[in-house]
Amino acid sequence: MAFQKAVKGTILVGGGALATVLGLSQFAHYRRKQVNLAFVEAADCVSEPVNREPPSREAQILTLKNTSEFDVLVIGGGATGSGCALDAVTRGLKTALVERGDFSSGASSRSSKLIHGGVRYLQKAVMKLDIEQYRMVKEALHERANLLEIAPHLSAPLPIMLPVYKWWQLPYYWVGIKLYDLVAGSNCLKSSYVLSKSRALEHFPMLQKDKLVGAIVYYDGQHNDARMNLAIALTAARYGAATANYMEVVSLLKKTDPQTGKECVSGARCKDVLTGEEFDVRAKCVINATGPFTDTVRKMDDKDAAAICQPSAGVHIVMPGYYSPESMGLLDPATSDGRVIFFLPWQKMTIAGTTDTPTDVTHHPIPSEEDINFILNEVRNYLSCDVEVRRGDVLAAWSGIRPLVTDPKAADTQSISRNHVVDISESGLITIAGGKWTTYRSMAEDTINAAVKTHNLKAGPSRTVGLFLQGGKDWSPTLYIRLVQDYGLESEVAQHLAATYGDKAFEVAKMASVTGKRWPIVGVRLVSEFPYIEAEEELETAKKFLYYEMGYKSRSEQLTDHSEISLLPSDIDRYKKRFHKFDADQKGFITIVDVQRVLESISVQMDENTLHEILNEVDLNKNGQVELHEFLQLMSAVQKGRVSGSRLAILMKTAEENLDRRVPIPVDRSCGGL
Repeated sequence: MAFQKAVKGTILVGGGALATVLGLSQFAHYRRKQVNLAFVEAADCVSEPVNREPPSREAQILTLKNTSEFDVLVIGGGATGSGCALDAVTRGLKTALVERGDFSSGASSRSSKLIHGGVRYLQKAVMKLDIEQYRMVKEALHERANLLEIAPHLSAPLPIMLPVYKWWQLPYYWVGIKLYDLVAGSNCLKSSYVLSKSRALEHFPMLQKDKLVGAIVYYDGQHNDARMNLAIALTAARYGAATANYMEVVSLLKKTDPQTGKECVSGARCKDVLTGEEFDVRAKCVINATGPFTDTVRKMDDKDAAAICQPSAGVHIVMPGYYSPESMGLLDPATSDGRVIFFLPWQKMTIAGTTDTPTDVTHHPIPSEEDINFILNEVRNYLSCDVEVRRGDVLAAWSGIRPLVTDPKAADTQSISRNHVVDISESGLITIAGGKWTTYRSMAEDTINAAVKTHNLKAGPSRTVGLFLQGGKDWSPTLYIRLVQDYGLESEVAQHLAATYGDKAFEVAKMASVTGKRWPIVGVRLVSEFPYIEAEEELETAKKFLYYEMGYKSRSEQLTDHSEISLLPSDIDRYKKRFHKFDADQKGFITIVDVQRVLESISVQMDENTLHEILNEVDLNKNGQVELHEFLQLMSAVQKGRVSGSRLAILMKTAEENLDRRVPIPVDRSCGGL
């Protein structure tokens, strides 16, 4: 299904994936190519994803501007909003999604990283005979299984230990956890089991030993919440949704229904936060999925609308990895004030949280010292006295604002159900509020069902159960081995890329820079302690900024095809000899193949893309090769000080020195083989 109609004009469209395509601040990777395009119309019914990466942010914005009317406009790019966009577009609805900040920049990236049914909700359901809580747990357990299936690279089962310090609690908790398994049914990840005191301490040696009776271990899911949110948004874009971040809704558009005479919401006035440009996006249905900002959008529709959300702050802290085992979490089911605390391994660190306190809505929530100390005190209660829990061990902390559905009868937010509510205003604005991360998909399904019914949209049933998210379809647990073998990445880096990007990890590996070491061959780490590499930077945006605003443009203009050659005869002879070490065939020019041949002879490897960039800097007439006179122009500019740090000049000088020294080339290679 064509995503675009092409006529005169030019814009940039994405040639890569993962982030640049949507302007995601964390990951802008790929080169963009020019396509003749001036008018873009959103896709109609899309039954399969487009066989390319999503369009660039520029193309997406053009689609938002030029589509006469969408079926659905979703406001909010968190998990629920992105899920709504994916559900709508895969039903064949013409869909748009706008987000004021970056995708997953709010509460969706500040969770406990758990995909869970909610053990404590099941306890409430049983103790209070609350059928709503029971249904919520059962639904969440179904969604947990689905999420683990559709994004296996971003999620996995995690064993969680519940330590028991009183004998009577052992059968009590065991029955509760077994009931949790029973409610999950065929979606049970692994069966729970009981551990003796000694076995519990083997698994979790940091535990408080005194009075420990034993422990119960059950399974829930763990996921990379920020990347999961991005994967949902990217998948929606691949199916044809017009998706743009840093796009703020400043007001809602309305029109009068000719049949009823009532005013109906018909779209939104949007502002590009990066440029300040404003334009209208029209839609038959507008969905408010803005989390804690739900009531802000509802008041755009009706200034007298009553608040339906009560925001609650959930604080988490990050501590060193030695505070917990590498592959097992811990649950404190009854803290000093009745809350639940999780203690979870996460990327070689330990996450502890969460709190649950009423808060004001803000774009930049800050964890309070009170909440941090509360978590630390609860951690101290469960860890051995041999482990000194220090405030200085808090490496990081964050606060996420949960959009809880208000229950006017509740005395505090801890008693509020995390179940979701779909609200339809008099003017047709559909609001999805409440719920939790795990149930984002079913929340989206309910929301789009309401949209279809309320606005008489032509759409089939939801198709998102079992629908693989970006990077998940061709992922396997051994994919990282191919990255090591094919690209020469460190094993830890390869595992990180596979777990972050799934089957798209190869695209990132292709962009990894040569390390200059025997091993690893590629993949320069940003920080030595972590497996993040330079290929994950926002490279293209950074280059543009440096080029236009930090003097790189004027620097590049110091070498042009009109630059004069002002060298002594002896210098010209010396540089010609250097040039001919690469131009062995005396062609009068050198290509990437010539440079690769010389580098291989001195046991240096460099990826083709990097070599292309290096030669392109000196290829002044842009014919794909560097002629002798261009090389002499370069060396003259270097001598005169007009050009410094030329990669080709440094590369050729270094190669010449190595060739002259004739250093013996080692035949052994890392990871075995010749």
